Amino acid sequence: MTVEPLPLTGERTVPGIAEENYWFRRHEAAYLDLVHHCAGAVVLEAGCGEGYGAALIARHAARVVALDYDGQTAAHAARAYPELAVLRGNLASLPLRDGSVDVVANLQVIEHLWDQEGFLAECARVLRPGGRLLVTTPNRITFSPGRDTPLNPFHTRELAAGELAGLLVGAGLGVELLAGLRHGPRLRELDARFGGSVIDAQVAVVVDGGDWPADLLDAVSGVRSEDFEITTDDLDASLDLVAVAVRA
Repeated sequence: MTVEPLPLTGERTVPGIAEENYWFRRHEAAYLDLVHHCAGAVVLEAGCGEGYGAALIARHAARVVALDYDGQTAAHAARAYPELAVLRGNLASLPLRDGSVDVVANLQVIEHLWDQEGFLAECARVLRPGGRLLVTTPNRITFSPGRDTPLNPFHTRELAAGELAGLLVGAGLGVELLAGLRHGPRLRELDARFGGSVIDAQVAVVVDGGDWPADLLDAVSGVRSEDFEITTDDLDASLDLVAVAVRA
């Protein structure tokens, strides 16, 4: 069965689009780094988006429940990834029983939420004792530098490392890992080739609304998940924050 792709609106990442490949691979890198926490587990992906991440997790987990608030998105994920149990629901009131899942995955989502504290309290509620919450989110310091409000119009509140850790602890979770995703050597070479930042080069094309330069599109379409690194060094300089938190 052929499933039509979701429209690319800027709110979520969609696989299989050359111009979007950098962002897709950047997100995929975090899934691949964190998926070992999901082995044999019952997993809730809270904010599944297109569904590709939940499908990746499903290759390792015992069961994956994929939840999204947007009806069109949830319907797409159910059609595209029949191995998932897809629900439509509000992340501020998760439609699951207390202590019913081993892992909650929330990748590149918390920055979209108005009530981040309430959401994290819900994550703590549905996790079993010893269960883990996996979170990634853009680093406010590098994603929207020098701004009081997020650069991305779909983001409500972006976080720095200390702010994310504070929210997790405030929800009664223990922070097991706080790390950052950054460019590896190959992407640092692309940064140098495209005036210091391959990200800024992409943003400039989108803002200007012109055609993609052939060399930039070729570079972006060739980005791989392994071109990113995740490390605990110098978190303030990271592109995305990566956290693992444990329910006591």
